Amino acid sequence: MLYRSLEECLIDLEKKGQLIRIKEEVDPHLQMAAIHLRVHENGGPAILFEKVKGSRFRAVSNIYGTLERSKIIFRDTLDTVQQLIEIKNDPVKAIKSPVKNFSAGLAALKALPLKNPISKPVLFEEINISDLPLIRHWPMDGGAFVTLPQVYTEDADKPGIMSANLGMYRIQLSGNDYVQDKEIGLHYQLHRGIGVHQAKANKLGKPLKVSIFAGGPPSHAVAAVMPLPEGISEMTFAGVLGGRRFRYVYKDGFCISTDADFVITGEVFPNENKPEGPFGDHLGYYSLKHDFPLMRVHKVYAKKNAIWPFTVVGRPPQEDTSFGQLIHAMTGSALQQEIPGLKEVHAVDAAGVHPLLLAIGSERYTPYAQTKQPAELLTIANHILGTGQLSLAKFLFITADDDNKITTHNVNEYLQFVLQRIDWKRDVHFYTNTTIDTLDYSGTSINSGSKVVFAAYGEKIRALANQFSLIGFPEAKIALPGVVVLKTAPFTTQAAAAIEAQQLSDSLKNKLSELNGIALIILADDANFTSATLNNFLWVTFTRCNPSHDIYGVDSFTINKHWGCNGPLIIDARKKPHHAPELIKDETVERSIGHLFEKGGSLYGYG
Repeated sequence: MLYRSLEECLIDLEKKGQLIRIKEEVDPHLQMAAIHLRVHENGGPAILFEKVKGSRFRAVSNIYGTLERSKIIFRDTLDTVQQLIEIKNDPVKAIKSPVKNFSAGLAALKALPLKNPISKPVLFEEINISDLPLIRHWPMDGGAFVTLPQVYTEDADKPGIMSANLGMYRIQLSGNDYVQDKEIGLHYQLHRGIGVHQAKANKLGKPLKVSIFAGGPPSHAVAAVMPLPEGISEMTFAGVLGGRRFRYVYKDGFCISTDADFVITGEVFPNENKPEGPFGDHLGYYSLKHDFPLMRVHKVYAKKNAIWPFTVVGRPPQEDTSFGQLIHAMTGSALQQEIPGLKEVHAVDAAGVHPLLLAIGSERYTPYAQTKQPAELLTIANHILGTGQLSLAKFLFITADDDNKITTHNVNEYLQFVLQRIDWKRDVHFYTNTTIDTLDYSGTSINSGSKVVFAAYGEKIRALANQFSLIGFPEAKIALPGVVVLKTAPFTTQAAAAIEAQQLSDSLKNKLSELNGIALIILADDANFTSATLNNFLWVTFTRCNPSHDIYGVDSFTINKHWGCNGPLIIDARKKPHHAPELIKDETVERSIGHLFEKGGSLYGYG
């Protein structure tokens, strides 16, 4: 079904049992987010909040909460989008099968945005920021945020919608030092198209005009998160995915999506910043308060009976996980076409996406060599770390599987495959003093930290142990074969941590034969929690480590600036004083929504 509006989509989902209505009044201060989190955790439907305290507008969340629901929403266009992406990657397919690909060619005509002479819907009325559902998600959040925005900007050198950028960058609507209804915060991270546009506007000494769309056909929100090449308009993708051309008009010099439920327009002036945050983010921690661009509000518009869409992020998996799954379903092997030799790549959601990337590549450089070791894999790794948002990866594991028996999407089997083969003396490659994800506080400062590549190839060099029984380590736990978690005293300083790691190395380096089945040692605050599930292990280990500072090894060495170790690798995954606090639910709020999930409540059976 092709939707002309968000409401049409919600009506369709309700008919298919994929939406539930909450008729009771619900508080946007923590309650709505708490309800969303509980419903999503239990695989529940989209949620339409019909009475939002303090606002006359309805709100909806969990629209994209499962891949199944996303496939229902885009059931009439998903195959065509996949076909178009395949044709782009391999144009010869279109020549070989012109009849088969004819429908894809017709669908591509929907890509051209349509300047809409009928601009009434979203311009039905002017409102204020304070009229919106001001949703606060986590207890320490600095205010209310927009979490499903479509942020539109244009290129000063090539104005117009075909060179515009549509991205999903969080917007702070209230709190901190923002003047209510006049100022809002615009937070964007590294490798985002809006940064290029702001840099060009700043160079000209002009304000950057920004339009923020909320709602509208669901294809618009997906387009805002789609990783398209720079210079390709997300509005064209929205048209193809939605099966309906993106409709727009200009008013007061601002581009307006005429299908949106809400539009906020404003300007970002050069060197005007204000503190934004904190915000409970998708790594499972708060992103803290930092200076980000200030947007001066021009006008706010709403269509008749507008619906405010939102999501809640936190420790994964959350609704944004399904966005990633949908993108993967659409793009297929597009990335492999871009990076020669790459067979598969997986940003691990349970570890917060950017902290951990798994890859499988080819190893074809020296087929004549008797010793198998990474060569082409290192070239591929460098290419990965120089490609778009993949460049934000902090830990990159890469291997080659000559027998094609493993996949990056079975994380447990993949890690065992690598740990059976990795030679810590040879296969550790650091990138120090470099950029990392803005939301990752394991580094030395915002956007700054280190990376490491673990490249493994060859025959097995160890059989991974399922137990660890050395005297002196009674609280040691096995997280997965070959991986031991040790509970240690809390982290104090980096200098003390280095001494502690050296002491651990000294106690183990004479027992290397007994450690042959152990590839990795994790230092943690809570060994039971870290080892309890694979997701716990991934989250703790890779979100709390800065590779250059927190990786050690048993019997380590440095030769000509190459670091390695003769025994197991050690990762210090303890909480550090500079880390952001983790997200913890408010128990009072949890109790306040409990009646909705009890028998007779609107959400009985979903939590």
